Amino acid sequence: MQSMLRPAILAVIGASGAGKTTAVRCLEARRRSGIRCFYFDSIGVPSEEVMKRDFGGGEAWQAATTKRWISQLATKPVGSISILEGQTRPTFIRSALPDSQLAIVRIVLIECATSVRRTRLAERGQAELATIQMDIWAGYLRGQAEALQLPVIDTTSMSPEAVADMLEVEAETLRAEARSAAQSAAEAGR
Repeated sequence: MQSMLRPAILAVIGASGAGKTTAVRCLEARRRSGIRCFYFDSIGVPSEEVMKRDFGGGEAWQAATTKRWISQLATKPVGSISILEGQTRPTFIRSALPDSQLAIVRIVLIECATSVRRTRLAERGQAELATIQMDIWAGYLRGQAEALQLPVIDTTSMSPEAVADMLEVEAETLRAEARSAAQSAAEAGR
């Protein structure tokens, strides 16, 4: 059945300051077998001018970069879980894999109270990100999570370790889904 497994991708999304990077780094530090972590912005974020010139704007850059990441992670070894942390739309993640046979994808939203998010941003020296636009983005992501029935982890009063625990549960749920899909495919092929 191992050969019928598809790569599995856990996309951890959320607004700046929600706690997604801290939680994923915490999980990564545990060095769990078969789990690798990737960070959306690690490839670099171009200036707004470059985004507009090369992609037509920030939204188009986000869509193209999401597609690039998902395509790359869909080629990872079967049986492993790739965790992708970043700010992107759930619909961009889903549309990046038009062939559902390539990989199994699960999306989790990390969020927290606006006041907590703003405090976190200020404490890490990124107060310039604590804007109305970021609040709107956080609200948009919450609406998308509700509409798409995505799991949501509210980090408002949770430690990074507790959030990492929940992400680890999500990763194991995804691993079980991949095994179940492989078993179903094997049974259908008999």
